Amino acid sequence: MKDDCQNAALSLRISVTDHCPLRCPYCTSPSGLRGSSRHQLLSFREMVRFARVIRSHFGVSKVRLTGGEPLTRPNLVELVRMLADLCIPDLAMTTNAQGLAQAAQELKRAGLRRVNISLDTLDIEKYRWLTGEGDLGRTLAGIRAAVESRLLPVKLNTVVLRGINDQEVVDLALFALESGCQIRFLEVMPIGPAVDRFDEWFVSSQEVHASLSTAFDLHPIARQGSDSSRDFLARHSSGRTGVIGFVSPCSEPFCEGCRRLRLTAMGSLVGCLAQSKQLDIRDLVKDDDPDTTSQLKHVVREALRVKRSKRRFSEQRALVEIGG
Repeated sequence: MKDDCQNAALSLRISVTDHCPLRCPYCTSPSGLRGSSRHQLLSFREMVRFARVIRSHFGVSKVRLTGGEPLTRPNLVELVRMLADLCIPDLAMTTNAQGLAQAAQELKRAGLRRVNISLDTLDIEKYRWLTGEGDLGRTLAGIRAAVESRLLPVKLNTVVLRGINDQEVVDLALFALESGCQIRFLEVMPIGPAVDRFDEWFVSSQEVHASLSTAFDLHPIARQGSDSSRDFLARHSSGRTGVIGFVSPCSEPFCEGCRRLRLTAMGSLVGCLAQSKQLDIRDLVKDDDPDTTSQLKHVVREALRVKRSKRRFSEQRALVEIGG
Protein backbone atom coordinates (compact mmCIF):
# COMPACT_ATOMS: atom_id res chain seq x y z
CA MET A 1 0.00 0.00 0.00
CA LYS A 2 1.32 3.45 -0.92
CA ASP A 3 2.27 5.90 1.83
CA ASP A 4 -0.46 8.28 2.99
CA CYS A 5 1.67 11.36 2.35
CA GLN A 6 2.04 10.58 -1.35
CA ASN A 7 0.42 12.92 -3.86
CA ALA A 8 2.65 11.93 -6.77
CA ALA A 9 5.22 9.24 -7.43
CA LEU A 10 8.80 9.99 -6.46
CA SER A 11 11.73 10.53 -8.79
CA LEU A 12 14.84 8.90 -7.34
CA ARG A 13 18.45 9.74 -8.20
CA ILE A 14 20.92 7.07 -7.14
CA SER A 15 24.57 8.09 -7.11
CA VAL A 16 26.52 4.89 -7.73
CA THR A 17 29.94 6.46 -7.14
CA ASP A 18 31.48 9.77 -6.09
CA HIS A 19 34.40 9.25 -8.46
CA CYS A 20 34.69 11.06 -11.79
CA PRO A 21 37.80 11.35 -13.96
CA LEU A 22 36.69 14.77 -15.26
CA ARG A 23 37.16 18.05 -13.39
CA CYS A 24 34.30 20.32 -14.50
CA PRO A 25 34.74 23.51 -12.42
CA TYR A 26 31.12 23.82 -11.26
CA CYS A 27 31.02 20.19 -10.14
CA THR A 28 34.34 19.45 -8.44
CA SER A 29 37.48 21.27 -7.33
CA PRO A 30 40.36 21.68 -9.81
CA SER A 31 42.36 19.06 -7.92
CA GLY A 32 39.37 16.73 -7.96
CA LEU A 33 38.26 14.35 -5.24
CA ARG A 34 39.90 11.04 -4.51
CA GLY A 35 36.52 9.37 -4.29
CA SER A 36 35.49 6.81 -1.75
CA SER A 37 37.03 3.38 -1.79
CA ARG A 38 34.92 0.57 -3.19
CA HIS A 39 34.09 -0.97 0.21
CA GLN A 40 32.74 2.39 1.46
CA LEU A 41 30.11 2.62 -1.26
CA LEU A 42 26.64 1.18 -0.98
CA SER A 43 26.38 -2.20 -2.62
CA PHE A 44 24.07 -2.72 -5.58
CA ARG A 45 21.87 -4.88 -3.35
CA GLU A 46 21.50 -2.00 -0.86
CA MET A 47 20.66 0.48 -3.59
CA VAL A 48 18.02 -1.85 -5.03
CA ARG A 49 16.63 -2.49 -1.55
CA PHE A 50 16.00 1.23 -1.12
CA ALA A 51 14.50 1.56 -4.60
CA ARG A 52 12.16 -1.33 -3.80
CA VAL A 53 10.94 0.38 -0.61
CA ILE A 54 10.34 3.61 -2.52
CA ARG A 55 8.44 1.80 -5.26
CA SER A 56 6.30 -0.22 -2.85
CA HIS A 57 5.41 2.45 -0.31
CA PHE A 58 5.62 5.79 -2.13
CA GLY A 59 5.52 4.99 -5.82
CA VAL A 60 8.34 5.78 -8.21
CA SER A 61 8.08 7.38 -11.64
CA LYS A 62 11.78 7.45 -12.43
CA VAL A 63 15.14 6.16 -11.24
CA ARG A 64 18.19 7.89 -12.63
CA LEU A 65 21.71 6.61 -12.03
CA THR A 66 24.19 9.40 -11.40
CA GLY A 67 27.64 9.95 -9.91
CA GLY A 68 30.35 11.04 -10.06
CA GLU A 69 30.52 9.21 -13.32
CA PRO A 70 28.37 6.05 -13.17
CA LEU A 71 30.33 4.25 -15.88
CA THR A 72 33.40 4.15 -13.61
CA ARG A 73 31.55 1.80 -11.23
CA PRO A 74 32.51 -1.79 -12.13
CA ASN A 75 29.70 -4.07 -13.29
CA LEU A 76 27.20 -1.22 -13.57
CA VAL A 77 25.18 -3.24 -16.06
CA GLU A 78 24.31 -5.65 -13.24
CA LEU A 79 22.73 -2.82 -11.22
CA VAL A 80 20.74 -1.82 -14.30
CA ARG A 81 19.43 -5.38 -14.61
CA MET A 82 18.47 -5.48 -10.93
CA LEU A 83 16.58 -2.19 -11.15
CA ALA A 84 14.94 -3.15 -14.44
CA ASP A 85 13.54 -6.21 -12.65
CA LEU A 86 11.62 -3.81 -10.38
CA CYS A 87 9.69 -2.58 -13.46
CA ILE A 88 10.73 1.04 -12.94
CA PRO A 89 8.73 3.11 -15.48
CA ASP A 90 11.69 5.29 -16.48
CA LEU A 91 15.20 3.93 -15.81
CA ALA A 92 17.80 6.46 -16.93
CA MET A 93 21.42 7.48 -16.42
CA THR A 94 23.37 10.74 -16.40
CA THR A 95 26.90 10.39 -17.82
CA ASN A 96 29.77 12.35 -19.31
CA ALA A 97 29.74 9.63 -22.04
CA GLN A 98 33.52 9.19 -22.03
CA GLY A 99 32.97 5.43 -21.84
CA LEU A 100 29.48 5.18 -23.28
CA ALA A 101 30.40 4.10 -26.81
CA GLN A 102 31.59 0.74 -25.48
CA ALA A 103 28.73 0.28 -22.99
CA ALA A 104 25.59 1.64 -24.67
CA GLN A 105 24.28 -1.54 -26.30
CA GLU A 106 24.82 -3.72 -23.23
CA LEU A 107 23.14 -1.14 -20.98
CA LYS A 108 20.17 -1.02 -23.34
CA ARG A 109 19.87 -4.81 -23.33
CA ALA A 110 20.01 -4.79 -19.52
CA GLY A 111 17.00 -2.47 -19.33
CA LEU A 112 18.33 1.09 -19.34
CA ARG A 113 15.80 3.25 -21.18
CA ARG A 114 17.61 6.52 -21.85
CA VAL A 115 20.58 8.73 -21.01
CA ASN A 116 21.36 12.33 -20.16
CA ILE A 117 24.81 13.36 -21.41
CA SER A 118 26.85 16.33 -20.20
CA LEU A 119 28.12 18.48 -23.07
CA ASP A 120 29.24 22.03 -22.31
CA THR A 121 31.17 22.85 -25.48
CA LEU A 122 31.92 21.66 -29.01
CA ASP A 123 35.42 23.13 -28.96
CA ILE A 124 38.08 20.43 -28.50
CA GLU A 125 40.55 22.57 -26.58
CA LYS A 126 37.87 24.23 -24.44
CA TYR A 127 36.41 20.82 -23.60
CA ARG A 128 39.85 19.62 -22.49
CA TRP A 129 40.29 22.75 -20.35
CA LEU A 130 36.79 22.61 -18.84
CA THR A 131 36.96 18.93 -17.98
CA GLY A 132 40.60 18.63 -16.99
CA GLU A 133 41.90 16.64 -19.95
CA GLY A 134 38.62 15.05 -21.06
CA ASP A 135 38.34 13.89 -24.66
CA LEU A 136 35.52 15.54 -26.64
CA GLY A 137 35.76 12.88 -29.33
CA ARG A 138 34.91 10.15 -26.83
CA THR A 139 31.83 12.05 -25.64
CA LEU A 140 30.65 12.63 -29.21
CA ALA A 141 31.15 8.92 -29.93
CA GLY A 142 29.11 8.14 -26.82
CA ILE A 143 26.29 10.38 -28.04
CA ARG A 144 26.22 8.60 -31.39
CA ALA A 145 26.25 5.20 -29.70
CA ALA A 146 23.37 6.20 -27.41
CA VAL A 147 21.24 7.30 -30.37
CA GLU A 148 22.10 4.15 -32.35
CA SER A 149 21.32 1.94 -29.32
CA ARG A 150 17.92 3.64 -28.93
CA LEU A 151 18.61 5.01 -25.44
CA LEU A 152 16.01 7.63 -26.27
CA PRO A 153 15.41 10.42 -25.86
CA VAL A 154 19.08 11.28 -25.55
CA LYS A 155 19.17 14.54 -23.61
CA LEU A 156 22.26 16.73 -23.72
CA ASN A 157 22.87 18.84 -20.60
CA THR A 158 24.75 22.13 -20.97
CA VAL A 159 25.66 24.22 -17.92
CA VAL A 160 25.96 27.75 -19.30
CA LEU A 161 28.91 29.76 -17.96
CA ARG A 162 29.42 33.42 -18.82
CA GLY A 163 32.60 34.09 -20.73
CA ILE A 164 33.21 30.38 -21.26
CA ASN A 165 30.46 28.78 -23.34
CA ASP A 166 27.57 31.26 -23.38
CA GLN A 167 28.42 32.23 -26.97
CA GLU A 168 28.05 28.59 -28.07
CA VAL A 169 24.41 28.02 -27.16
CA VAL A 170 23.11 28.32 -30.74
CA ASP A 171 25.79 25.96 -32.07
CA LEU A 172 25.13 23.46 -29.28
CA ALA A 173 21.38 23.55 -29.89
CA LEU A 174 21.80 23.03 -33.63
CA PHE A 175 24.22 20.16 -32.98
CA ALA A 176 21.64 18.51 -30.73
CA LEU A 177 18.87 18.78 -33.30
CA GLU A 178 21.13 17.50 -36.08
CA SER A 179 22.18 14.55 -33.88
CA GLY A 180 18.64 13.52 -33.03
CA CYS A 181 18.97 14.63 -29.42
CA GLN A 182 17.18 17.01 -27.10
CA ILE A 183 19.21 19.66 -25.28
CA ARG A 184 18.69 21.38 -21.95
CA PHE A 185 20.50 24.53 -20.89
CA LEU A 186 21.09 24.63 -17.13
CA GLU A 187 21.75 27.59 -14.89
CA VAL A 188 24.89 27.15 -12.79
CA MET A 189 24.07 26.82 -9.08
CA PRO A 190 25.95 28.37 -6.13
CA ILE A 191 26.93 24.96 -4.77
CA GLY A 192 30.34 23.63 -3.78
CA PRO A 193 33.23 24.95 -5.92
CA ALA A 194 30.86 27.18 -7.95
CA VAL A 195 30.01 29.36 -4.95
CA ASP A 196 33.00 31.68 -5.24
CA ARG A 197 32.54 32.26 -8.98
CA PHE A 198 28.76 32.18 -9.19
CA ASP A 199 28.34 35.93 -9.77
CA GLU A 200 30.96 35.81 -12.51
CA TRP A 201 29.58 32.74 -14.26
CA PHE A 202 25.81 32.98 -13.88
CA VAL A 203 23.72 33.30 -17.04
CA SER A 204 19.95 33.23 -16.61
CA SER A 205 17.75 30.98 -18.71
CA GLN A 206 15.97 34.09 -19.96
CA GLU A 207 19.22 35.33 -21.45
CA VAL A 208 19.93 31.98 -23.09
CA HIS A 209 16.37 31.90 -24.45
CA ALA A 210 16.89 35.34 -25.98
CA SER A 211 20.11 34.19 -27.67
CA LEU A 212 18.45 31.08 -29.07
CA SER A 213 15.49 33.09 -30.33
CA THR A 214 17.78 34.73 -32.87
CA ALA A 215 18.20 31.38 -34.62
CA PHE A 216 15.18 29.29 -33.65
CA ASP A 217 11.43 29.64 -33.45
CA LEU A 218 10.63 28.48 -29.92
CA HIS A 219 7.13 27.31 -29.00
CA PRO A 220 6.45 26.27 -25.38
CA ILE A 221 5.50 22.68 -24.60
CA ALA A 222 3.13 22.08 -21.70
CA ARG A 223 5.09 21.13 -18.59
CA GLN A 224 4.47 17.61 -17.31
CA GLY A 225 3.89 17.38 -13.56
CA SER A 226 6.91 18.52 -11.58
CA ASP A 227 9.38 18.48 -14.49
CA SER A 228 12.38 20.66 -13.77
CA SER A 229 12.85 21.53 -17.43
CA ARG A 230 10.77 24.14 -19.23
CA ASP A 231 10.70 22.74 -22.76
CA PHE A 232 10.15 24.32 -26.17
CA LEU A 233 9.65 22.91 -29.63
CA ALA A 234 12.44 24.52 -31.65
CA ARG A 235 12.53 25.04 -35.41
CA HIS A 236 15.68 26.20 -37.19
CA SER A 237 15.73 27.98 -40.54
CA SER A 238 17.34 24.85 -42.00
CA GLY A 239 14.14 22.96 -41.23
CA ARG A 240 15.61 21.07 -38.30
CA THR A 241 13.24 20.65 -35.37
CA GLY A 242 13.62 19.30 -31.86
CA VAL A 243 13.19 19.98 -28.18
CA ILE A 244 15.17 22.61 -26.30
CA GLY A 245 14.73 22.90 -22.55
CA PHE A 246 15.74 25.27 -19.77
CA VAL A 247 16.47 24.24 -16.19
CA SER A 248 16.36 27.37 -14.04
CA PRO A 249 16.92 26.57 -10.34
CA CYS A 250 18.02 30.13 -9.57
CA SER A 251 15.82 32.40 -11.71
CA GLU A 252 12.70 30.21 -11.75
CA PRO A 253 12.81 27.69 -8.87
CA PHE A 254 10.68 24.61 -9.41
CA CYS A 255 10.27 23.67 -5.74
CA GLU A 256 6.49 23.41 -5.78
CA GLY A 257 5.48 19.85 -6.41
CA CYS A 258 9.08 18.61 -6.46
CA ARG A 259 9.21 14.90 -5.62
CA ARG A 260 12.92 14.23 -6.19
CA LEU A 261 15.10 12.39 -3.73
CA ARG A 262 18.81 11.65 -4.03
CA LEU A 263 20.60 8.67 -2.55
CA THR A 264 24.34 9.29 -2.35
CA ALA A 265 26.90 6.60 -3.01
CA MET A 266 27.79 6.64 0.69
CA GLY A 267 24.22 6.07 1.87
CA SER A 268 22.83 9.52 2.64
CA LEU A 269 19.37 10.62 1.57
CA VAL A 270 19.21 14.17 0.21
CA GLY A 271 15.81 15.77 -0.18
CA CYS A 272 16.93 19.00 -1.84
CA LEU A 273 20.04 19.62 -3.90
CA ALA A 274 20.25 23.18 -2.61
CA GLN A 275 20.21 22.31 1.09
CA SER A 276 22.98 20.80 3.19
CA LYS A 277 20.65 18.58 5.21
CA GLN A 278 21.18 14.86 4.66
CA LEU A 279 19.80 11.78 6.40
CA ASP A 280 21.96 8.71 6.93
CA ILE A 281 20.19 5.52 5.84
CA ARG A 282 23.22 3.29 5.38
CA ASP A 283 22.31 0.95 8.23
CA LEU A 284 18.67 0.84 7.16
CA VAL A 285 19.32 -0.67 3.73
CA LYS A 286 21.43 -3.58 4.95
CA ASP A 287 18.56 -5.83 5.98
CA ASP A 288 15.14 -6.41 4.52
CA ASP A 289 12.86 -6.65 7.55
CA PRO A 290 9.70 -4.86 8.77
CA ASP A 291 11.49 -2.75 11.39
CA THR A 292 14.02 -1.25 9.02
CA THR A 293 11.36 -0.76 6.35
CA SER A 294 9.29 1.22 8.83
CA GLN A 295 12.32 3.34 9.72
CA LEU A 296 13.13 3.91 6.06
CA LYS A 297 9.59 5.12 5.43
CA HIS A 298 9.95 7.57 8.31
CA VAL A 299 13.24 8.92 6.91
CA VAL A 300 11.73 9.36 3.45
CA ARG A 301 8.80 11.30 4.92
CA GLU A 302 11.28 13.53 6.76
CA ALA A 303 13.26 14.16 3.58
CA LEU A 304 10.06 15.13 1.79
CA ARG A 305 8.93 17.32 4.68
CA VAL A 306 12.07 19.49 4.69
CA LYS A 307 12.27 19.86 0.91
CA ARG A 308 10.39 23.14 0.78
CA SER A 309 11.31 24.52 4.19
CA LYS A 310 13.85 26.97 2.67
CA ARG A 311 14.39 28.46 -0.75
CA ARG A 312 18.06 29.31 -0.69
CA PHE A 313 21.26 27.49 -1.49
CA SER A 314 23.21 26.28 1.53
CA GLU A 315 24.86 23.11 0.13
CA GLN A 316 28.64 23.39 0.32
CA ARG A 317 29.62 19.92 -0.88
CA ALA A 318 30.67 19.48 -4.48
CA LEU A 319 28.01 18.15 -6.85
CA VAL A 320 30.19 15.13 -7.55
CA GLU A 321 29.73 14.09 -3.92
CA ILE A 322 25.94 14.21 -3.87
CA GLY A 323 24.95 13.21 -7.38
CA GLY A 324 23.79 16.22 -9.38
